[in-house]
Amino acid sequence: MKKIQTPAILLDLDTLEKNLKNFQQMADRGNKKLWPMLKTHKSIEIARMQLNYGAMGFLCGTLDECEAIYENFVRNEKRNIGIMYAYPVASEPNISRVIKLAAYCDFYLRIDNYKQAKLLNEAGMAAGVHINYAVIINSGLNRFGISYCELKNFMGKIADLKHLKFAGISTHPGHVYGKTDKEGVLEVARQESDIMTNAANILRSMGTQPQIVSSGSTPTYPHTISDAAICTLHPGNYVFMDNIQVSLECAKEDDCALTVLTTVISAPRDGELIIDAGSKCLGLDKGAHGNGKIQGHGRIKSLGKWDYNAFTVYSLSEEVGKIIVNGSNGGIANFKIGDRLEIIPNHSCSTANNTSYFVATRNGKFDRLIPVDMRSNSTTKGMS
Repeated sequence: MKKIQTPAILLDLDTLEKNLKNFQQMADRGNKKLWPMLKTHKSIEIARMQLNYGAMGFLCGTLDECEAIYENFVRNEKRNIGIMYAYPVASEPNISRVIKLAAYCDFYLRIDNYKQAKLLNEAGMAAGVHINYAVIINSGLNRFGISYCELKNFMGKIADLKHLKFAGISTHPGHVYGKTDKEGVLEVARQESDIMTNAANILRSMGTQPQIVSSGSTPTYPHTISDAAICTLHPGNYVFMDNIQVSLECAKEDDCALTVLTTVISAPRDGELIIDAGSKCLGLDKGAHGNGKIQGHGRIKSLGKWDYNAFTVYSLSEEVGKIIVNGSNGGIANFKIGDRLEIIPNHSCSTANNTSYFVATRNGKFDRLIPVDMRSNSTTKGMS
């Protein structure tokens, strides 16, 4: 570890593997399909690990991720897995990419609007391709989706779009990240289950049996794993965990596999330290939906030498950060220039997206580099 240059995005393989195993075992016990959300790690190698543990498909945050999963696992390795894109598409270039995916693999798109559906249907008709889709149900996040009460009417409106093939319903209870404790998480999980159960029952009352009833977030996962209606789950952050999960009491510090290794490079004023990791490593995320328990820009990992609760990652520039002492315990005197710290990011997904590779460690020693190879920007695709 002493020879690893800082800043570095560290990935503890033992903790990663523990998280992958635990969540897959929960899915197996609950007789659920695990289709993890890929946007957390964006790594072919980690995706392969998820498949080898038992995942049966993936939810993707970008079309780049969808295409990478198809190319690596469906085309090259001949795996029979599902690929779902989490969001609707409306632009011609993205619709064209969806058409190609639908033609070559077990691909699913999410929609929540008739105009989106009509555009897709027209493109599918022109290409002679049928597109599997899931209707997005709003389970409380109030971002994408229709209410379950609108589902019957919506299904009637799109019934004449013959190049779209109904597969089921999906949701994301992302508003759980606005909660601050276990009770709040449980409240959202119950809402998630109730709404998806109601939506599935409406479909069955119409004589339609959904192939997919999917949902998922890392915090609500342990509570919805036994839900009778939901058959497919999409947790993402569980592979790494982070300070937000710790603040929600959904993870402990020892469950956090991803950290930022940084060095103290200056102590210009009493009570302040400057480190060589800034927003391009740690990100500025304090919780996308207003988690008031998050203080500072990460959690300094306890290594036994100092009382890290006495310190706050107070502010970040792009390449450096400032740590301040809380109170007057004199803890700053324990630090010296050159000391190295590990910081658990507030949001590990943002940190992972800021690097081209993870510095993987095992038993505290360097093991290998793991590429973050699904974060490429595809602007040039199809432009020639």
